[in-house]
Amino acid sequence: MPPSVSGWSLAIIGFFNILGSLFAGWYISKRSMKIFLSYIYASRAVIVILFLVSPKDSFSILLFSAALGFTYLSTVPPTAALVAKMFGPKFMATLFGLTLFSHQIGAFLGAYLGGYFFKISGDYTTVWVIDALLAVFAALIHLPIKEMRFYKEEALASA
Repeated sequence: MPPSVSGWSLAIIGFFNILGSLFAGWYISKRSMKIFLSYIYASRAVIVILFLVSPKDSFSILLFSAALGFTYLSTVPPTAALVAKMFGPKFMATLFGLTLFSHQIGAFLGAYLGGYFFKISGDYTTVWVIDALLAVFAALIHLPIKEMRFYKEEALASA
């Protein structure tokens, strides 16, 4: 691929990331946050599998970039809202910080394992398959979440 494809790919990821985050904020204001998170993670698994089986041309890479970009940070609004809803504003910064910290560990492992498996096999297929499996796991693990309401009385009592 020419270098311009990677440049356009990053630009498309960024643009669709904005759209996905805005859509997430709108959607969760009307519907279940845990179901939205499950849909997003399940769609990531489908996106990755479709990318693996598609021809690797400029069009498929840019389409993949758009789809992945839409789901990229669209998990942040519902995750932040769930943390706030379940645990209240008093612990929001700490709990959301721990959530983001764990995601950074995952990002490090993804980058490291990508290089490791590429060195062993010469391609990234193994890492993409692991990514799809982890996305399915994430989709399933969000389903049993109980979206409890945090009441002001509880916040006042614990303050």
